[in-house]
Amino acid sequence: MTHEIAVIPGDGIGQEVTPAAVEVLEALDVDFSFTEAEAGDAVKAETGEALPEETYELAATADATLFGAAGETAADVILPLREAVGSFVNIRPAKAYPGIDAVRPETDLVFLRENTEGVYSGHEDRLTEDVATLTRVTTQSASEQLAEFACEYAGPESEHDGFTIAHKANVMRETDGLFRDTVAEVAADNGVDTDEVLIDAFATKVCLDPTQFDVIVCPNLAGDVLSDLAAGLVGGLGLLPSANIGPDRGLFEPVHGTAPDIAGEGVANPAATIISAAMLLEYLDYDEEAAAVHAAVEETLADGPRTPDLGGNASTADVTAAVIERL
Repeated sequence: MTHEIAVIPGDGIGQEVTPAAVEVLEALDVDFSFTEAEAGDAVKAETGEALPEETYELAATADATLFGAAGETAADVILPLREAVGSFVNIRPAKAYPGIDAVRPETDLVFLRENTEGVYSGHEDRLTEDVATLTRVTTQSASEQLAEFACEYAGPESEHDGFTIAHKANVMRETDGLFRDTVAEVAADNGVDTDEVLIDAFATKVCLDPTQFDVIVCPNLAGDVLSDLAAGLVGGLGLLPSANIGPDRGLFEPVHGTAPDIAGEGVANPAATIISAAMLLEYLDYDEEAAAVHAAVEETLADGPRTPDLGGNASTADVTAAVIERL
């Protein structure tokens, strides 16, 4: 069976790291058909639309989508793309790799972030020159869906031993209270162990000792911020992949942005995008190939070559070639 993969490089270094990940996928014995589409600042400047309808439809019908990055139009691109695949959870691993100068080399975390609501629901208003408002949305149904996924991901049949619920229910009693209580109840019904932590306390504790945590289940904004914090512990955003999972399809993207300061110089670190491609392989049940890509990336990070953000002087193409050679 041929799997259709939508490829959306976007802006900035997305134009460099996304083709690198496609090169890696093409080096494998997998039956993929790639279709490229446009999104982001450049296409908006040309057409007036940051996310053309044909790009949205491609993501909504492809088996999986590989996305790079978007600039000023990021909210107009990535949020609708996540909607296109029906994504309800954003999986963000934050792992320190051997050979990388990490602040906390013992870090090995996975964030399961609610992906449909919270303060990213888009309900903002400017009431007066002095007053702007934002409505936060939390539903029991979305919290349950995330919790069911978390129970499968970190339950007894997995390599994990339950999960931590991160929240701020001591202040946001109704919204985070509903989130916390719903997730905890679903976990209890499924026989999955949980503990809980306030998100501000987590920000301190994870820096002091990241081994306290394994899988963290959290609301939308908290997952976005805390996973970026974890990136600082492992060597930077160039090492963080992510997967946006829906009922029938997925969207895979590096956590980093467009990096306009180095865009076009050919020195962007492709590791996060290549690892995102490995997560795409896992999603489509190419487990052996995914493991091979993970191993090739880890060996390359450990032994080089490395891009300048990791203290090396290699190009994006050099690193990509090294990963493919190790495959």
